[in-house]
Amino acid sequence: MYIPKHFYQSDIQAIHELMARNPFGALVTAGSGGLCADHIPFELVPEIGPYGALWGHVARANPVWRETSEESEVLVIFQGANAYVSPTWYPSKQVHGKVVPTWNYVVAHAYGRIRVVEEASWLKAHVQRLTSREESAFAQPWSVGDAPAAFTEKMLTAIVGIEIQLTRLEGKSKVSQNRPIDDRKGVAEGLRNQGTNGSAQMAAYVESAKS
Repeated sequence: MYIPKHFYQSDIQAIHELMARNPFGALVTAGSGGLCADHIPFELVPEIGPYGALWGHVARANPVWRETSEESEVLVIFQGANAYVSPTWYPSKQVHGKVVPTWNYVVAHAYGRIRVVEEASWLKAHVQRLTSREESAFAQPWSVGDAPAAFTEKMLTAIVGIEIQLTRLEGKSKVSQNRPIDDRKGVAEGLRNQGTNGSAQMAAYVESAKS
């Protein structure tokens, strides 16, 4: 990933936070048919190794777990808030007019190697944690135990777990920090006026960014 110095995110904790807030990642692998991207909800396990690990699962019918060797490097992309930035939001437009549109975004690239996990106990615990995480927002959360045990056990045989111990992380935070302070204030105001959740998130990034 191309990362100009002023957009480079080196803080591992900040990258982990982005991954945890946006756990639906794109797993990119190179198999017999070439490059492939699988979209998977991940668990981040930060305490494993220097960069953490990712736990996930795929359908057993998905060839990715057979075709990706443990020696091959894989990439998981986590996309955070992103938003179009209009040049009309820059006060500098009125001064010299030398402004153009751009796109702000925050993203993390996580690299590592896949280990396949087929143990039923690991898979069940993993699915329970994923479900609890997502169902926690509901007034009456569903749990794995709500389904018949025999049905659950059968469903677990249809998936395969994957563990990716991370070997490096790349973070990019392009949030107008290359613009003058007045332009950054204008971008934050313009984004907030749009009234969408994604725009509000990006406005917060712009306001908290350091030049």
